[in-house]
Amino acid sequence: MAEGNILVIDDELVMCEFLRDLLEDRGYAVNFVLSGNEGVKAFQQGSYDAVVCDLKMPDMDGIQVLERIRELDPDSVIIVITGYPSFETVQSALRLGAYDYITKPFNIEEISFVIKRAIAFRKLILTNKRLMKDLEEQNIKLVS
Repeated sequence: MAEGNILVIDDELVMCEFLRDLLEDRGYAVNFVLSGNEGVKAFQQGSYDAVVCDLKMPDMDGIQVLERIRELDPDSVIIVITGYPSFETVQSALRLGAYDYITKPFNIEEISFVIKRAIAFRKLILTNKRLMKDLEEQNIKLVS
């Protein structure tokens, strides 16, 4: 069983293949797409523990992808990567709920660590929601 399902969204095929190979070697199941629009569609059709999304893409930039995915799943964990960092993009991405922001070229161990931590964070969020729901249901049964 995979350590987690990851969606990579980047318009550079070389980067997608690199991340796929790197993450699959670490036990993750990886799907990649080459545009923001394809990324949103893939997210709607799949179940992902983390999304790694490039910031600069021609059809839909990473900030727009981040907004759309967070609308679809507010608990999604999205890691933004970019070769063109700026204070404004960091601020925008984090304000919109990005889990982390990594600049290219990145250290292999850094991205591996961030993804591992992001997936653990998502699992905690989902476990907490499930436990809260169970607790609410138990309270309702106790009160009735």
